[in-house]
Amino acid sequence: MVSKAVLLAAGRGTRMRELSEEMPKPMIPVRGKPILAHITSGLAAAGVTDFLIVVGYRADVVKAHFGDGSVHGFRVAYVTQETQDGTGRVVELARDFVGADAFVLSYGDILVEPRNYQALVAPAAEDEAIVTVKFSEDVSKGGAVFVNDRFELTDLREKPKPGEPTSPWYNAGVYTFRPSIFEFTARLERSPRGEFELTDAVRALALSGRRVKCLELVGEWADVRDPEVLAELNAEK
Repeated sequence: MVSKAVLLAAGRGTRMRELSEEMPKPMIPVRGKPILAHITSGLAAAGVTDFLIVVGYRADVVKAHFGDGSVHGFRVAYVTQETQDGTGRVVELARDFVGADAFVLSYGDILVEPRNYQALVAPAAEDEAIVTVKFSEDVSKGGAVFVNDRFELTDLREKPKPGEPTSPWYNAGVYTFRPSIFEFTARLERSPRGEFELTDAVRALALSGRRVKCLELVGEWADVRDPEVLAELNAEK
């Protein structure tokens, strides 16, 4: 069982406009509770006991809410992302925390139904990684995940343009990794966007012959990317 999780909460979330002036996007409330608190409570219910939260913009807000985690029934450590140079480099910050253990990694603005975390904390022995996917989301906004007949990842392409190979499976932004992922984040080169992309490391991991299993999320899923998505979530009963 996986007992560690790394949560990425360093960005401001500029698409949230004035909503993120006083707090980082992962701390914006959805249904009365910060997005990040939904994530930690769901993972804790699945058995995660130790969290590393990667902070940056308005880290004080995150730390004021979670503290050392004891009030919430788990342990929390923090690391600061000093340079915003991509998700691949962020994962590198978790090396010491992870050690030799598998870990769940989630972006701090992704909401999933808590029951999905149960599968993420129990990878099969042969799974080097698990990548969550949703069917028929707009892959032009994120990663297109290509799978084989065993539902293993064979390729991953970020925001494919019209005419490029595509897939109906959308990268849903929550993962389970073993420490082998660090072999591939360490080799990353800047993408055309000028950033070190975690998805490039995941793709390289799969192409190396390791098994990267895909997990289709069940129930509600949301990338709280902008005020419109936020308004829809808070309007739902």
